[in-house]
Amino acid sequence: MADTKTLKESHNRIKKLLTIKPSKGQYTTTTKVRLRDGSTCDIQHKHWTFIGDVGKEEGGNDAGPGPSVLQRGALGSCLAIGYSKWAAVLGVPVNGIGVDVEADVDARGTYGMDDVEPGYKGLRYRVHIDSPASEEEIMNVIEQADKHSPLLADFVNPVKVERKVEIVRRSKVPDVSGLLTQEKGKVIRSEAEKREAKSPSFAKASEDKQVLE
Repeated sequence: MADTKTLKESHNRIKKLLTIKPSKGQYTTTTKVRLRDGSTCDIQHKHWTFIGDVGKEEGGNDAGPGPSVLQRGALGSCLAIGYSKWAAVLGVPVNGIGVDVEADVDARGTYGMDDVEPGYKGLRYRVHIDSPASEEEIMNVIEQADKHSPLLADFVNPVKVERKVEIVRRSKVPDVSGLLTQEKGKVIRSEAEKREAKSPSFAKASEDKQVLE
């Protein structure tokens, strides 16, 4: 179980590693989301799998918390863990930590109404800390944690967002030979394409295409 000792040791060990090899802290991470049953999302990251959804009043299945709930929960948990870590690093005793995240919403933006922009109109978080330490020590913990919180930074600072769309034609499936593509029972590959498939360069071209995809 995580405690003051393990949190501090981990913080110092990782900081030392990143001092020696900064590249160890630079990477791309991916979380996969797959929709089913109209609105239920299976969310997977590493060995964790959990569910997101919308309520029945929005036409959903209410199988799990909505995206905005997960968003606020992510911010609140990131802050709470950060306070715990920095309290351990700075040697400030803490008995309990709580974070409440509240947001101002105008749902009209979600439905394209009245030129209202989607998204929160305001966001606030309240920090509850049970600690025998002085107010100065506690506020130093909070300031350090907030200053280095990755999710808080994502909320406060603009993040470059890129979109890539991959369209999958489910109606197209490879036949048993693996050389022809069929759509609704009809062969759609031309005779010229069949001849191309027999050429020596075809295999190499297919490999390149797989890499690009």
